[in-house]
Amino acid sequence: MKTFIIAEAGVNHNGDVVIAKKLVDAAVEAGADAVKFQTFKAGKIVTAAAAKAIYQAENTGAAETQLEMLKKLELSEEAHKELISYCRDKGIIFLSTPFDHESIAMLDNLGLEIFKIPSGEITNLPYLREVGRLKKKIILSTGMADMEEIEDAINALTKSGVQKDDITVLHCNTEYPTPFQDVNLLAMLMIRDVFKVKVGYSDHTLGIETPIAAVALGATVIEKHFTIDKKMKGPDHKASLDPLELKAMVHAVRNIEKALGNGIKKPSRSEMKNIQVVRKSIVAAKDIKKGETFGEGNITVKRPAGGISPMKWDNILGKRAKRDFKEDELIEV
Repeated sequence: MKTFIIAEAGVNHNGDVVIAKKLVDAAVEAGADAVKFQTFKAGKIVTAAAAKAIYQAENTGAAETQLEMLKKLELSEEAHKELISYCRDKGIIFLSTPFDHESIAMLDNLGLEIFKIPSGEITNLPYLREVGRLKKKIILSTGMADMEEIEDAINALTKSGVQKDDITVLHCNTEYPTPFQDVNLLAMLMIRDVFKVKVGYSDHTLGIETPIAAVALGATVIEKHFTIDKKMKGPDHKASLDPLELKAMVHAVRNIEKALGNGIKKPSRSEMKNIQVVRKSIVAAKDIKKGETFGEGNITVKRPAGGISPMKWDNILGKRAKRDFKEDELIEV
């Protein structure tokens, strides 16, 4: 099963459509399935006095408010239309996370078929109901959430009209970057088993190891932040992959998909040729005359295969040789 890989551009365009298009290009070059942005009206989602998250303050300075920072990162409706068209031309899916009711409506009007719900809205019942009423495919992030909150969010979506089969729940930790000891990747499996939903992983760790491990565990969706340049000003650049790292992650995920196989244990096509060379047969340990009894003193086991399998050892012991055998010759009965 192919993992749906979302290259999370987020706000790493810094409010510039030219940079946003470069992010699209990098996602295409990396082989991602989708590139995702964030859609919001800053004044609709934070108060004028709202403080920045610690990582935001560390990366952008503490002088400005969260509202002032977010205003610089907005993309207009026209910018969205331009990016959707650009993604269509480049052959990659355009996604964006809405953070307010106005943005939900705009993305719906722009024709998005998949809606990504961010971790911060998992306890926002009016928001969940509005997205649910659209009856689109849903990807739900669960950073900061416990199992009860996840259950409530899933119920809110399904009661609003979303089919449960259309919901994919992403395990997530919202710390940028996430310490490895806080990832708790096995929680993804708990979400899958308890709620009987498709699961994935939204990663904020440094590097690419954790999303690769998530795919090996069964993630059907991977979301990972990336940027054109980690040295750019902005809240998320430092905790993002650069284009080469993103490409390496996608390549590794595709290799893991192949490596997982179908779960049926049997010799692979590539190793069939090794059976003859590596396995062994029952052979004469020394010259054996016709009529002699086969025993541990005159037969042994050596490569190659093709003769009697050593698993038949007990059946051969005590039988008489029907002809002469030279040392190392395959035994026949």
